[in-house]
Amino acid sequence: MDRRTGTSTPARAHRRAWIAAALLLALAAGGLALWLALRDASGQPGPTADDVLRFHSQPGLDPDRVRVTVPARGRTAPGYVFLAVKRGPGQDGPQIVDDRGRVVWFRPTPPHLAATGFRVQRYRAQPVLTWWQGRTRYGHGMGEYVILDRHYRQVAVVRAGNGYMGDHHEFQLTPRGTAYLSVYAPRRMDLRAVGGPRDGTIFESIVQEVDVASGRVVWEWHSADHLPVTEGVTPPKSGTPHDYFHVNAVDDDGPGRLLISARNMHAVYEVDKRSGRVLWRLGGKHSDFRMGPGARFAFQHDAERLPDGTISLFDNEATPAQADQSRGLVLRLDMRTRVAQLVRQYRHPDKLLAGAEGNVQTLPDGHVLIGWGPQRHISEFSRDGRLLFDLVVPPGSDSYQAYRYPWHGEPLDRPALAARRPAGARQVTAWASWNGATALRGWQLLAGDDPNALVPLGAPVPRRDFETTLRARTAARYVAVAALDARGRQIGESRAVAPAAR
Repeated sequence: MDRRTGTSTPARAHRRAWIAAALLLALAAGGLALWLALRDASGQPGPTADDVLRFHSQPGLDPDRVRVTVPARGRTAPGYVFLAVKRGPGQDGPQIVDDRGRVVWFRPTPPHLAATGFRVQRYRAQPVLTWWQGRTRYGHGMGEYVILDRHYRQVAVVRAGNGYMGDHHEFQLTPRGTAYLSVYAPRRMDLRAVGGPRDGTIFESIVQEVDVASGRVVWEWHSADHLPVTEGVTPPKSGTPHDYFHVNAVDDDGPGRLLISARNMHAVYEVDKRSGRVLWRLGGKHSDFRMGPGARFAFQHDAERLPDGTISLFDNEATPAQADQSRGLVLRLDMRTRVAQLVRQYRHPDKLLAGAEGNVQTLPDGHVLIGWGPQRHISEFSRDGRLLFDLVVPPGSDSYQAYRYPWHGEPLDRPALAARRPAGARQVTAWASWNGATALRGWQLLAGDDPNALVPLGAPVPRRDFETTLRARTAARYVAVAALDARGRQIGESRAVAPAAR
């Protein structure tokens, strides 16, 4: 027992086994692009060229197009939608979009890496953007966690400690300047009790609390030290370690306690941080609560304690299918009678059944935003379950989670501009964009023969999308654009460019 962490210290043999598995995962990473087929797994038509956005002013950005299927019409909560499309026809990466599906900010991940968990959190009392990026296989990941400030500057890159690599399921910042993160690691174990071999291997779920500034592990918990493999509801699979627990959410639940969600246990656990002991089980084979009508869940994700004491989660109900559709779920636990009661549930009208991923975010106004994972939809519901807004990512792709937050982004780079002029003509076409500038509302074209003495040309043009097209008659040698806010004030200016002949 490690006195510092309150739990067993990982053995060197565990780390060696984990490193061997890491090498296998790296070798498999080249297969990430194999999904690009004519049809996706659902049998629906695959992506087309129109599912990828391309920009004249930002030729290095090719994000996936997000399409609105149910317009917001002013009914949604304040803020933007945060998602991270992966396996899409365009570049993978974290993306902010507005209620019309227009890109506000996008950053592609490095080649062959995916991103998940893109959202707004707080670090050192300031709002920041966070996400995981890395490679995935066997349903878990190997990567690191990125933190950016409101100027899109990198604040930190957080990595798991003690020889492990961070998994994509959880990265939650705390007011203490630490972060909870998930890890999967091979561990030798006798699996005869669940129909496996004596000399078997599990994927053990590990939760770490890491100090962001120093990278030091301040707390660590191992599932196999506290919960037996016999509580798992999924049988071992030949040829792969037995993923009996499958941690996918960690949430502070008051002083010295955590909620930990285990997909393959069909259960949520209350854990005492000091001892690592399980205080109670919700769901699964040995629930400490009787599940009231409609309260039972299966293969869940994103368990979270809400301010009113209820618990929300995404109830996948697959795979294999336990019901005909997934749902967002809110439960109330009666600690005296030990009964879990259904408070609210949210279902998509298309009866979506998500065999993996998914999340539920309760917004300050009572609305609920749900990411449906591989079912591609992202939906906002009123508190009473009315669908207010829905968008979808391209066929064959998905976003593990989706969130809505207010965000004020102020990029430090200049607006981007591309311009063309037909040979010998006086007509100029310009394309302007400013990745991540949330105050941007319009553009003013500038022109002149001296790049340092440009003057306004024509009337300002409203921002129409991530990239706005401006046209004017001018024979000036140089053009630029000024970025304008809602009051028409200049908040940025591009470099002057000589229009390219076409």
